[in-house]
Amino acid sequence: MQLYEIYNPITSTPFARCESYMEFPPCEELKPYIKCFWGSERPYQQFKTATPLQSIVTPDSCMDIIFTVDYTNNQIHGKFCGIDNRSFVAQRITNEERMLSTFAIRFYPWSAIFFSEESMCDTKNAFYDLDCHFSKLKSEIEPLLFDVTHMRDRIRLTERYLLNHIHASRNNTILMDAIAQILVKRGNVKIECLARDIHTSNRHLERIFHENIGISPKQLSSLVRYQYVWNDVLFRPGFQVLDAVGQYGYTDQSYLLRDFKRFHTMNMADARRHAMQHVAFLQEEIR
Repeated sequence: MQLYEIYNPITSTPFARCESYMEFPPCEELKPYIKCFWGSERPYQQFKTATPLQSIVTPDSCMDIIFTVDYTNNQIHGKFCGIDNRSFVAQRITNEERMLSTFAIRFYPWSAIFFSEESMCDTKNAFYDLDCHFSKLKSEIEPLLFDVTHMRDRIRLTERYLLNHIHASRNNTILMDAIAQILVKRGNVKIECLARDIHTSNRHLERIFHENIGISPKQLSSLVRYQYVWNDVLFRPGFQVLDAVGQYGYTDQSYLLRDFKRFHTMNMADARRHAMQHVAFLQEEIR
């Protein structure tokens, strides 16, 4: 069983598509590690804004490496974003026109460690310069991004790098067995039972998760459960909250609704409406 085949982490706007944001699947060999590549298909003009641009950021349980290329000021900024277990409204205002492009790698929660030079300890809700965890990737990829401007060309050169730098020795059987159980049970697990089932102690399991993922098994389970519910809200025909209560192990409906709003900043109806507004733009593009 491949973990990526049973888990589909998504953002608050999984149908979003614009000149600054598109998603692209990785090659077959990298699918166990990379959820997607994302960013701008080609350089685009960023215009001044009179009012802040707002976007809702919800925890997708993934980690990202993000390069922003500023052609106007001849600068590249690279950062690593650990797993976020919070939701918030991001605001951005631009005071000058710039020519930009963005290129990013989105890792599954279990996979960034296979390419990192450091452990994932203390990376929760944190942003780092790439020198802290991915200095070699930064030195190999970043200098090429000024000249290689098309997304598909960037993906090809990055895939070559990643395929040659998988640290297979970092595969931790206890960690992967625990994650597999969390995914199969869709986050509805008790950590004591999880540790017992994979024949380890709670303390050892906690340590392995913090070193390799940056969050505790309980926190990952909560994010996974939220993600499965969010997928059902968007993609499951005839979704009913009461059915989800039993399926995902919530004590009652109000607990599920509170938990969802905690991770999403809004209720399910508003969340679905917010996500679906981008479908009309996609359909218009297809026509």
